[in-house]
Amino acid sequence: MTAASRSLRSRLLRWVIIAVIAVFAWFALEGLVGRVDWRGVADAFSGLPLWVLAPLLLVLLVRQLLNAVPLVYYVPGLGVVRSALSDTTANLVATFTPPPGDIVLRVAMFRSWRLDPVAGMTGVTLNSAKFYAIRFVAPVLGLILLGGYGATRRQWLLALACALIAFVLLGGLVLMLRSDAMARWLGRTAGRVVRRFRKGTDPEAWAAALVTLRATAADAVRRGLLPSMVALVGMVLADATILAVAVRAVGVPAADLPLLEIYAALLLIYPLTLLPLFGLGVLDAVLVAALTTAAGVALEADLIAATVIWRVVTIVGTLALGLLTLAIWRLTSRGTALDLAADPTADPAPDVPPGALPTDHRRPS
Repeated sequence: MTAASRSLRSRLLRWVIIAVIAVFAWFALEGLVGRVDWRGVADAFSGLPLWVLAPLLLVLLVRQLLNAVPLVYYVPGLGVVRSALSDTTANLVATFTPPPGDIVLRVAMFRSWRLDPVAGMTGVTLNSAKFYAIRFVAPVLGLILLGGYGATRRQWLLALACALIAFVLLGGLVLMLRSDAMARWLGRTAGRVVRRFRKGTDPEAWAAALVTLRATAADAVRRGLLPSMVALVGMVLADATILAVAVRAVGVPAADLPLLEIYAALLLIYPLTLLPLFGLGVLDAVLVAALTTAAGVALEADLIAATVIWRVVTIVGTLALGLLTLAIWRLTSRGTALDLAADPTADPAPDVPPGALPTDHRRPS
């Protein structure tokens, strides 16, 4: 099979998955919420004030900057602005092209800035691991916020289970820093688990990759673990803030749905973002059901409209920012790229071996 046919097959498979998720989302929404008053949803959109675009865009930009903070600790000289450019542009490429398109782009960006792409891609890999952990920290934060309104037993159990998973993920990252033997054992064990679902996985290759990762990133991980986790928590809260702004913009008052309940509703189901397309459809149905339960069925149409706004801002808005950051990088790096082409020795950064590091499969962020 040629590379072109594999690429076409990958794209077709992606759109089939999107179509299946859309159908499932429709039935999930009908099942969890009931028959939707789509005319009421349309009315909520028609009454949306224009001023809401400003805070929505502002919070989105804050979220992108917070998302970019961790990588700064692993790539000396990168800076938060360039880190945001790299994250947002790579997310755009990963959404519309098959792997490893985003890795190729990231390496090109690091090289154009005369930065070490190995350090850069190591940081990207560590960020991915931390983002998996933060997904399971979110329900614990949601439970804390929900404390004043009373949490159900099921919510307690969910938060405790997620806290345990987050502890295991972060604990594994810390243990990896202790020795090569521990890094090798963790890599081999993870590879064996993955091999049950992906037959081509080589546990020994995973073990070697984790040892290499430890050697190149141990000091950076120790230095940046706490501040990067704080930044990612802020990013998740910014996500919830976009939802809160949308809820207020469609006219749902605080008396019917307090701010803390909006935050808690999203944080408690945040692990669903592990599903394809950031849980598109499934998470939305569960979120609308949770908000409707808290606010009342009379506000169901408004809450659906708010959820759609949140999705448009966090997914479509992020992709639009990706187009902008791609254009900015192309314009600002054109001279550097020409210099490197004329004098290859001007770029001291080594290449990243093909397949040495995994693709960053995070959501639009």
